[in-house]
Amino acid sequence: MTALASLMLERPVVLDGGLGTLLLARRPTVEDFGGSRHEGCLEWLNRRRPRWVQEIHAAYLDAGADGVETNTFGANAIVLGEYGLEAEVEALNFEAATLAREVARSYDRRRYVIGSVGPGTKLVTLGQVALETLEASYQAQMRGLLRGGVDALLLETCQDLGQIKAAIRAAKAAMAETKRACPLWVQVTVETTGTLLLGTEVGAVLTALEPLGIDLLGLNCGTGPDEMQAPLATLAEAAPMPISCLPNAGLPERRGNELFYPLDPEAFAEKVAHLAKTHHVNVVGGCCGTTPEHIRALVDRMSGLALTHRVPRMDRSISSL
Repeated sequence: MTALASLMLERPVVLDGGLGTLLLARRPTVEDFGGSRHEGCLEWLNRRRPRWVQEIHAAYLDAGADGVETNTFGANAIVLGEYGLEAEVEALNFEAATLAREVARSYDRRRYVIGSVGPGTKLVTLGQVALETLEASYQAQMRGLLRGGVDALLLETCQDLGQIKAAIRAAKAAMAETKRACPLWVQVTVETTGTLLLGTEVGAVLTALEPLGIDLLGLNCGTGPDEMQAPLATLAEAAPMPISCLPNAGLPERRGNELFYPLDPEAFAEKVAHLAKTHHVNVVGGCCGTTPEHIRALVDRMSGLALTHRVPRMDRSISSL
């Protein structure tokens, strides 16, 4: 068992919040991106503005987070290809992991680096991308993250079971290639309708993914903590693996040309801590709209909370291939 896995069974682990939110708050210019061809590619800032990325990692760790996610949410060949950067996939992921690891290792207490793997921009189940293309794209990304020394791989903001299965296969292939194993986590995004974007219920997600040997299953993005109550209760009741909850700072609101997240740090922390205590959550944190102040408030709320043993009751069932 890894040190991270052991810690997760002792108390809820707190991860950082919205790295992308803070990068955008710096108002990067065309020059910061190195030209209009790459404008908007936050992952390219790992190379163009590495100090920004490290300063944000440090801000969340200073706030008390146990770990940070790499700046690699869209760092796969399909997404990077939209910016003409498909040849940089493995190198960019390696650089992002190295940047985060350098910051994490500078603290006296052990801090962890979680390799962020987003869903991409094309859904395999809807035929927008070939399964083999998607899998190869993920495999290159995760080779870079593993070689960069991440402590876990996180498939996050997942909306499509086909995409998740492709990413899991890619992760295992990348681990075999690099001869380096690490925990594999999955987080899905549940809409306000109570299902994934393609209509999949959380119970079906658990049924489909449990046999694949993942090390954690949870929720992130999409909604605030209130809307995660019901799907998180389903996971808490049935999931045989550790579970996670990383909501946004409330449901986003459009104010002018920008999105606004309404939960301030104290309100956010109170709601997430309540979910963690009620459902025995192993990993908590924030997603869009959550700043270091949100994480600091959450760490304070979680202080002294030990995990109680959860006894899952999963009914065995079948799912499609």
